[in-house]
Amino acid sequence: MLKISELKFDADGLIPAVVTDFYTKKVLTVAYMNAASLEISMREGKTCFYSRSRKKLWRKGETSGNYQNIVAIKADCDRDALTVEVVKSGPACHLGTDSCFNDYVYISDELEEFSVADLYKLIDGRKTDKKEGSYTNYLFEQGIDKILKKVGEESAEVLIAGKGGDKAETVYEIADLVYHLLVLMSQMQITPADVIDELKKRHVIDKKVKQQRMQ
Repeated sequence: MLKISELKFDADGLIPAVVTDFYTKKVLTVAYMNAASLEISMREGKTCFYSRSRKKLWRKGETSGNYQNIVAIKADCDRDALTVEVVKSGPACHLGTDSCFNDYVYISDELEEFSVADLYKLIDGRKTDKKEGSYTNYLFEQGIDKILKKVGEESAEVLIAGKGGDKAETVYEIADLVYHLLVLMSQMQITPADVIDELKKRHVIDKKVKQQRMQ
């Protein structure tokens, strides 16, 4: 790993730090660090920046409680910029939003931003922002039994498609299953982050390999 002394700070002793959400990979904010704030961040495991306007160190969350727990810090190839992956405990922006980047300057007509986390938010939002004719609203109105029934049906469809060896059909059915699983998760107040945390704790791939070897 690199040492702080190997990084290239600018004439003011600062280096830009792009903070991203560990789970969603979204950019949360861009701040600056100096050697002291970077050392504090690494020692405490929480982001600490240098305020150019106030000309002092500041720990994210020290007044708001919206701390950012650091997963990893990486330097770019020139070693003059950082990315900081974090697990946040609240909004990243001082305006109370999830990210500081919310105002579009340009959107491609051909490429569309998408993530499972965004889909989950859309599904979860249907609980309060109801839309006439919405299938998601219909599932929530029918309740847990209907949702579980659909998860079971879609699971069976995945098995049938997989057994048939049709990749395109299997992808289609997996997408249906994932959607219904997200509805179930929302119904039970389970977030994608909860599932990722559980997978991380299990190291499921290594354990499966170990189990197969023991058989």
